[in-house]
Amino acid sequence: SNLLFVNDYYNGLILHSRMETIEVLNEDENTVCVKAGSGVEWDDLVAWTVERNYGGLENLSLIPGQVGATPVQNIGAYGVEVKDVLYNAEAIELLSGEKRVFSNKDCEFAYRDSVFKNRLRGKYIFTSVVFKLSKFPVLNLSYGRVAEVYKKYPEGGVKAVRKAVIEIRESKLPDTKKLGNAGSFFKNPVLGEELFRSLQKQYPAMPYYESGDQYKVPAAWMIDQCGLKGFRKGNVGVHVDQPLVLVNFGGASGKEILELANMIIAKVKARFNVELYPEVNFIA
Repeated sequence: SNLLFVNDYYNGLILHSRMETIEVLNEDENTVCVKAGSGVEWDDLVAWTVERNYGGLENLSLIPGQVGATPVQNIGAYGVEVKDVLYNAEAIELLSGEKRVFSNKDCEFAYRDSVFKNRLRGKYIFTSVVFKLSKFPVLNLSYGRVAEVYKKYPEGGVKAVRKAVIEIRESKLPDTKKLGNAGSFFKNPVLGEELFRSLQKQYPAMPYYESGDQYKVPAAWMIDQCGLKGFRKGNVGVHVDQPLVLVNFGGASGKEILELANMIIAKVKARFNVELYPEVNFIA
């Protein structure tokens, strides 16, 4: 679900994981380790953990895709990333067929990034992932509108966080079953102090999230400022409610999506001197 096939035909073999088990490996008084097969639908795993009041994944509700992609992409939303809860990941090396278990540190996580998108790209197939979750969840309500919407659900706890996140996502993101899309197409750019301060002078209302001496600015805001929210060209376009999402209205080719993405990158670069980078992986 995080792939864009650029050409009409892919000359290769595509494997799709059907490893769909979820089990508790071990637990102690405060934590529980949950192992999920790489073919488990991500949101099914989140729902499974929330139902048992295990904390850690609730902010990542309703993200499309499967568990096997999480060590590669370091998926994240609403102030939480997979790196915060991933304990280890089991994989098979393609060349040797040998099994290897990667610890959290081995994955070399960064913002929407890991060693598997760089030095180890294309060298492993994941079979399962273990997440270390809390039996006494500390809720993260700090990002966006989560705290505000959370108040609507009197049950509180991780179940209310999940409901709040789902409500927010459904209010601004298209249903992948009704309108073709790959979720968030671009990473939010992380700016250094100098460039951030320069842009802040020009755009005092620019939203941002501070992290040390770096500043994350929503790519959606930048795309919107370029007048591209709701833009459509033929069968492809920018979603009318969430500019971070590129949509296929039906019949579009991967090449058309790529052309739209490149146009957006160019316009944002021209206006803000900021380079947008895709979250989606391009397959030629």
